[in-house]
Amino acid sequence: MNVSLMKTVDNLLGRIAVSLLPRPASSVIPADIRSILIIRPGGIGDAVLLVPALLAFKEKFPSAKITILAEQRNCAVFRLCPAVDRVLLYDRSPDLLKAVRGRYDVVIDSEQWHRLSAVVARITSAPVLIGFATNERSRLFTHQIGYSHDDYEAVSFCNLMEPLGVQAGCSVERYLSVPEEVAATASKLLGDYETVPFVTIFPGASIPERRWGADRFRRVAELLSVFGVRVVVVGGREDRQAGETIVAEGLGLNLVAQTSLEVTAAILDRSALLVSGDSGVLHIAVGLGKPTVSLFGPGRAKKWAPQGERHIVINRKLPCSPCTTFGTTPSCLRDAECLRTITPDEVANAVTMLLTAEGVTPSRCCKRDWIEVV
Repeated sequence: MNVSLMKTVDNLLGRIAVSLLPRPASSVIPADIRSILIIRPGGIGDAVLLVPALLAFKEKFPSAKITILAEQRNCAVFRLCPAVDRVLLYDRSPDLLKAVRGRYDVVIDSEQWHRLSAVVARITSAPVLIGFATNERSRLFTHQIGYSHDDYEAVSFCNLMEPLGVQAGCSVERYLSVPEEVAATASKLLGDYETVPFVTIFPGASIPERRWGADRFRRVAELLSVFGVRVVVVGGREDRQAGETIVAEGLGLNLVAQTSLEVTAAILDRSALLVSGDSGVLHIAVGLGKPTVSLFGPGRAKKWAPQGERHIVINRKLPCSPCTTFGTTPSCLRDAECLRTITPDEVANAVTMLLTAEGVTPSRCCKRDWIEVV
């Protein structure tokens, strides 16, 4: 289903459904949880940052079966998490019915704002219902969890596990796993690049306001080529032209529109570093323990930017930034100045700094203006 249509339906029908459903009866958390349903609609980034909480849950309840109710656009992420036993699709009616009719000890709705997922949680037969108390949706849960825009999203998801007595550690450096057969596919695509250090570039974004521009990424590739650093570009079908522009005239390898999400993850796993805007691919790289250089403007860096010294976040921090709230970004009247004024030199400098720290390229003196290490 179209994402904007889903949001409209949620706003209209979700409010009505939330008001009509009775509040659930209070319930005690069972000592031994055998089955849990976790609802995760939304994009790739949300799904990736949910994984540390899933792993922490599995560590405490190793015999519990974890079922994820995801969407077609993010379900592939959970194939990178061995803790997940079953994935159903929120936007496929037969799967949605299976999820609602299933027997669970606990249902966790990890959606942050929209209401229909809370409705789905409420109409299951689970005695324990956990979710974020961000609006009237909170009345449908037995356990309401606070939500802050100043918390890293992985931390917010880990907070959902607290009623279960799960002390979720969200500082794990690597929490995604690439299946061997997927890694083999990536190796064939990479060819000679398999044996040398390379930087991956992802030029895509879910909305125009987060697109930095193919010409700027190409300039970064040109600057990196001076140091002998190769570039591999990944992306979806909508990024085909950008990929061709970035590596034209032999600047690198263009794998845009040639990989599934899992194979993209395998390529990131082989790379020395990722350069990206605020995107789901960025979070996959973080989950694989890879250094990143990311460009932030409309998005909330406190909530979504990678954490730690191995990640450099370039953020202008203009007065109008960030402007995204609960996944909605207004049309920009300033031509995305927050991203447009970031220069390729700044990005290339950040890349060489991190590569030097990783022992990949000789150290150089790099200016850190506008660079924020989160």
